[in-house]
Amino acid sequence: MIPLVKDPCEKTVTTSPNQSERPLRADARRNRERILTGARAVFAECGSDAQMDDVARRAGVGVGTVYRHYPTKEALMVELVREKLKRFTAEARDALERDGEPFEVLADLLRANAEALARDAGTQQVLAGAGEHIWTQAAAEQNELLDVTSQLIDRARRTGTIRADATATDIAMLTCGVSATMAHPASGFDWRRHLDLLIDMLRPR
Repeated sequence: MIPLVKDPCEKTVTTSPNQSERPLRADARRNRERILTGARAVFAECGSDAQMDDVARRAGVGVGTVYRHYPTKEALMVELVREKLKRFTAEARDALERDGEPFEVLADLLRANAEALARDAGTQQVLAGAGEHIWTQAAAEQNELLDVTSQLIDRARRTGTIRADATATDIAMLTCGVSATMAHPASGFDWRRHLDLLIDMLRPR
């Protein structure tokens, strides 16, 4: 994905809970899973307006427990972004194994990913400009997704069904642009039409 503008509301965090040197105890691991489940729902509904108290209530844990695992809201958001990128990568790998015309397989994947983003206000906001520091902390997941996306593009290129200069970074920019459309308040802004127009532009001319 491409780096975006910085979010002035949160401090940059350079470490992540999943970088802990010691493995979590079983009870701590269960709490983290509950926190992430609650956070997914709260951030999907409320986006950046979500608060750690909201996450704690949804997870059924004390807010102190949330802060022990994720010391800032940004740290929690980084973890959610990593999860989303891993999910997109897994689905891209599945697409590589799918039968069908390669360009249409890629287009179907883009549509499925966009439908998932449409239900997730938090990730929409991140893609639209939550901060370069979030992307730098998810660099490994970004690179893995770009690599698999490149394989899908190469497969379509071999059949002549995608424009010759298309790259995985183009797909990342496309996704960011569609995400911005989803959150735009202007009347008539239809992200599905936006996506269809962009997919059509990827076809060879």
